[in-house]
Amino acid sequence: MSKKITNTIPVRKPDKQDYIRVHTDPAFRLAVAVIELKADKETFLVVPEIARHVPGEYTTVMLYACINRQGVVFFWPVKLPGSDGRQSDWARSETEAAEAAMQRWVRVKANQSLGAYEYFEASSDKIPEPEWPDLTFSQMLTVAFKGRLVNDLNHPVLKRLRGET
Repeated sequence: MSKKITNTIPVRKPDKQDYIRVHTDPAFRLAVAVIELKADKETFLVVPEIARHVPGEYTTVMLYACINRQGVVFFWPVKLPGSDGRQSDWARSETEAAEAAMQRWVRVKANQSLGAYEYFEASSDKIPEPEWPDLTFSQMLTVAFKGRLVNDLNHPVLKRLRGET
């Protein structure tokens, strides 16, 4: 019998057409620093020792382990409140949706008129609980950020942001 190998874990918001769940174990979420290259649609994980040296270049997010109905595991980065304690309605509503998705299958959609995300609970309570891969959170991070870990001040992403490349 073959065993499915998880070799790709996207870092992204939930697709607006997907019902998702968020892992209930607190060990499967973590506050981290990330650099998002929007033009390249890439997210880089910045280790704390480096983040201290590059203020203003990263965003602090809560990284939630999620899964959709098709069994695709992904990390959902949700912006955390700033140092002043303020959080946008977008980020606050994402946090609320993530917390709801720990208990039920939910669908998350942006509402531009509202200026926030809305979430919708699945109407059926017969949807089975998600089947998570047999990976630790650390293993999931390794897969998700393979080649995208900023652990050196001379990392190509930081050089690019400094205009050196």
